[in-house]
Amino acid sequence: GEVDREEEEHSETMHTVEKIFVHSKYVAETYDNDIAIIKLKEPITFSEYVIPACLPETDFANEVLMNQKSGMVSGFGREFEGGRLSKKLKVLQVPYVDRNTCKQSTNFEITDNMFCAGYETEQKDACQGDSGGPHVTKYKETYFITGIVSWGEGCARKGKYGIYTKLSRFLRWV
Repeated sequence: GEVDREEEEHSETMHTVEKIFVHSKYVAETYDNDIAIIKLKEPITFSEYVIPACLPETDFANEVLMNQKSGMVSGFGREFEGGRLSKKLKVLQVPYVDRNTCKQSTNFEITDNMFCAGYETEQKDACQGDSGGPHVTKYKETYFITGIVSWGEGCARKGKYGIYTKLSRFLRWV
């Protein structure tokens, strides 16, 4: 697990990508169906630094996980809008946002394959370079993948939220 891009921590592992599967209904203009699977040539070895998150059942994701107060995102994306990429892995807790509030915050379409998370006024958000990263939700000491960082209007803008691919809509595909 990489934590600092400028230091060799001896916990990093490199993997060769065999194939990338992009969802056949991905729409680049709207980011609908914004999901892909990366098939590696060799399996990942888990360790104290590399820990998997669980894939939830659809109903559990929709009825329990997505009704928690917040989830977490992580990445090496920009530290603020227009800023530089982070040298260290950043982790941020982001509150789930009510679907109507989410839709009213933007002129862009929020499809059933998306959800919003973030803060209305606090300067905290995923940003460019974090896209494709995980949104996880903790439930009873276990982390479940609930989303994928997808898009936003800038980063941490007042009244705007981060938009995430809703993983529960794609569990059969995964």
